[in-house]
Amino acid sequence: MEIINRRKRMSSVARKIRREQDRTIGLVPTMGALHEGHLSLVREARRMCDVVVVSVFVNPAQFGPGEDFARYPRDLTRDTGLLTDYNVDYIFAPPAEEIYPRGFSTYVTVEGLSDQMEGTARPGHFRGVATIVSILLNVVRPDFAFFGQKDAQQAVIIKRMVRDLAFDSEIIVLPTVREDSGLAMSSRNLYLSTDEQNAARVIHRALVIAKEAFKEGEHSGNRLTEIVRSTIEAEPRARVDYVNISDAETLEKVEKLEDRPVLVAVAVYFGKTRLIDNTILNSSKKKEAVAPNQTRA
Repeated sequence: MEIINRRKRMSSVARKIRREQDRTIGLVPTMGALHEGHLSLVREARRMCDVVVVSVFVNPAQFGPGEDFARYPRDLTRDTGLLTDYNVDYIFAPPAEEIYPRGFSTYVTVEGLSDQMEGTARPGHFRGVATIVSILLNVVRPDFAFFGQKDAQQAVIIKRMVRDLAFDSEIIVLPTVREDSGLAMSSRNLYLSTDEQNAARVIHRALVIAKEAFKEGEHSGNRLTEIVRSTIEAEPRARVDYVNISDAETLEKVEKLEDRPVLVAVAVYFGKTRLIDNTILNSSKKKEAVAPNQTRA
């Protein structure tokens, strides 16, 4: 396994793999602080691809004023140790000046999809996400890039960007990995106290209750929203930021659930820590072909 810090070096290595060795490349973009959610993406990349590249870069462009950029966990030694067990070929861990050199002034915005949910709560966040992902796709030129369903809006935005800008990479979105309690795995879970971790279980419970209500015939978007919100608000430590029900592909709000996949997405504060999670209703209606052991969103 080689750790690469320079953008030109990463591009040169990737170019040689593609042109001279004719091997497929899988990219797993991360901000480090790796957990089982990330590792599930690495395992799938290893299964599908000849060469696996994991990027580790805490992207300043996707953090807004007052967010947790300065205290976001950073431990490349630990992350490298974890990835060694998964036969990763390259870790791309550039310093900020390699990604955003002096005079950098070009950013990517996916209009419409970026203006709601997380986009409303964190203005500029998805501009930063789209920009860093476009840079990584250009540097590595992977055949496949792997993302998690926990960040559902991000996945939708990246897929639209890849389509609109004609990137020659396929985006693979894998299911959310959860702790035994049902809490979605996230680097920000490290910020939670023991009491807050126990309280945060309510998020998944609310999503499960909404899914059960849908299966039992409740197809009103407003009613399902209220079910999720009231379940979460019954937990005294929880403070709901938003509950949103929308088309899983266009992110347009849905009032009456019919025959398309629907995304139920939430953001909830526990103390100063903000967690997001989601579930898909009507997922069986999705027409996209999926290979065995592979989920695409």
